[in-house]
Order: sequence, then C-alpha cells, then structure tokens
Amino acid sequence: MRENNATTPTRRETIKYGGTVVGAGLLTGCSGSEASNTGDDAGGDGDTYSVSISPMGEVSFDSPPETVFTRLTHHADMALALGHGDSITAMHAPDYYDGLWNQYVERLPGVELDWTGLYSSWKPSKEKLYALDSDVHLADPAWIGVQEAWDRADLDEIAESISPWFGNSLSDRHQEPQVNWVDDYEYYGLWEQFGIVAKMFKERERYEALAAIHDKVMRMIEADLPAEAERPTAVMIAAADITEIYTYLVDKPGFLNSHVRPFGPQDAYEGEVKNNTVIDFEVLLEANPDVILHLGGMEPSTDMAARREALRDDPVASQVNAVQNDRVYAQGARYQGPILNLFQLEMTAKQLYPDIFGEWPSYEEGPYPEIPAEEQLFDRQEVADIINGGS
Repeated sequence: MRENNATTPTRRETIKYGGTVVGAGLLTGCSGSEASNTGDDAGGDGDTYSVSISPMGEVSFDSPPETVFTRLTHHADMALALGHGDSITAMHAPDYYDGLWNQYVERLPGVELDWTGLYSSWKPSKEKLYALDSDVHLADPAWIGVQEAWDRADLDEIAESISPWFGNSLSDRHQEPQVNWVDDYEYYGLWEQFGIVAKMFKERERYEALAAIHDKVMRMIEADLPAEAERPTAVMIAAADITEIYTYLVDKPGFLNSHVRPFGPQDAYEGEVKNNTVIDFEVLLEANPDVILHLGGMEPSTDMAARREALRDDPVASQVNAVQNDRVYAQGARYQGPILNLFQLEMTAKQLYPDIFGEWPSYEEGPYPEIPAEEQLFDRQEVADIINGGS
C-alpha cells in the first residue's frame, strides 16, 4: 500500500483511479493487504467496497460518506433523493437553488431541504476544500480541472490528502473533456449515473424504489405519445431578463434534456441555431415555436407574469405562436437530479400535451402547483417515503 506523504494520516482509505493508485489516507485496520468488495452495497460496517465511475475508474470507500462536496445540482439532488440531503457541504449558487428546489420539495410531505449558506462551489479553491474536509467530492475532476487555478497535480492532491473525486458532469450534453483525463470518457444517462452514486452511498434499495417510479412514468409517456408529425415545435430558454436570452435545443443528447427529449418535440430552429447561444426576438420569431419552456421560471424571484407580459408587449415577440397562444411555461433547471426529473417529466408532459396528460395550471409564482391525484404521473407520498426511509 502506498504511504501518504502527509505528516498526519487522514481517516480515508486508499482510492484507485483507473488502476492508478492514489494515496488518500490509510485504510482502517490495513495490515499490508487490501480487502475490496465490488458488489452492490458490498461489505458491512468497516469493510472496504469499490464503485466504478468515469472518469475516475474504480474508487474504494471504507464507509458511506457523511459529508459531501458537490459542484452541480444533479449531484446534490442525487444525495437528497438517497436520504443524504443534509450531507452537502458545498454546491453552485446554494441560495438560488435552495429556493428553486424547495418549490418542488414543498410537494413531498415531510421532506426538508436547506442548502442556504453553503459554500458556493462554481469556482472552488483548493484551500476551501481542505477547510471543508468532505468525505467525498461528488464532482467531476475533468470539469474542475479546466479552471486556471487547477491542474492534475492539484486534483490528485485533494484526492490523496482529503477524499476521492466521484462524479460525472460531461454527460450533461456529451461534452469532450478539455483536459487529458482519460482516453475514453464514458457518458451516462441521468438515472444510470444515479444508480452508480447510490452504490457509493450504499443506498441500493432507495435507488431501486425511485427507479421503479421513474420507469412507470416513462412507460406512461411512451404509451401515449402522438405521432411525430403531430408533436409541437418547441424551444427551451433561460433569461435573467428578456434583454439577453439563452436558448437550448430540445433534441440534443445528455441529461440536460432528460425531461424534454422523451416527449420528442420538434426542434423549432430546424438546425439553424446552435445550442446554448444568445438569441434575439427576431430569431425567436423566425423559429416561431408552438411552445416556449422557460428555465428558472419557478425560482421564487422570477416573475413569470411579468415575463409573459413583456413578451406580449414587444412588437416582435408578440407575434410568436407560443406567446399568442399563452404557451410560455415556467420550468426548473437543466442540471436536474432524479427528484427534479420526476416533477419536470410530469410538468413537461402537461405543457406539451395537455390533451393527453391533463392541463398544466396557469403558473405565475409559488411552489409546484397542486395537481389532482388522478392527473399526477407519480405519487408524491410514495417518493417522500422513499427519501425519508419509510419505504
């Protein structure tokens, strides 16, 4: 076993990255040989178990993490879904996403979420990671490493001296790694990665219960979709105000579209606009979508009524079909985990196909609307019970 260069050993065990051993503290009770279990939820208390995820490869743990650094909200949501919402030590824009996620969590009886005041980790510093001393860094080192303040040596130092990296973010839209991390970066679907993270937390039962709900929702969607020619054209936008509008394509691969792509809406831009670009109202009118999905529209500080009014008052935007037909809908976030994904699948179903899945209530502010039980795509109490350990 490789010795830690630190003067004081950490409490974490050795980790492995794609076959390359990186010291991360001494194994508890290690006396010259390493016993590693690789099965789901393998090992009892005090036993080492290993889980593999790209780009790190195989990573070993001596126990499920109790404190978890995250950078993006898909990972924080996964921790929440697995009953570890209180473990988060850092995340991007914690106050903003606390407000947004609680709009949905409000509909899960007994589930509580408080991310306010956490360290904002969009551009994390190495010094802060030492101070946080998290049991795992549920973040993608291939993305952290593109920042000027970080290089491969820094990433390895954190893994060796504090705790391993264990996250995958470039599956968001199947981006190419910008640093030389691995030869073959692997992309995961949202729920596929959720299953891997569940192994790390040793929460297989919670994962399987939630995955069964998701599978049921997907079967309902797939069974009732209209023919492709009958589906609406759509665009997805995000805007702090209407003066600068970012637009996203609804048919691209990656988990950012995991709440829209299953419904197969037609790309209103017909390939003429690139993903994640700024557009003006002239471009929007040329595309003339039937539906506009407004990301961040359910964040508490966003006034959807004012956004719709501004579109109606503009001489160009007012001509867009979606504006004229009052089909500008609030949505949540692209970096969704399993909990937000369930809600966003339901809301997108109603926004795109109200005749099939039921009308989406006219939303201006407040938490996720109350949906009659017979029109819900999933049972809120069942999800809440899984998160809280009652199922």
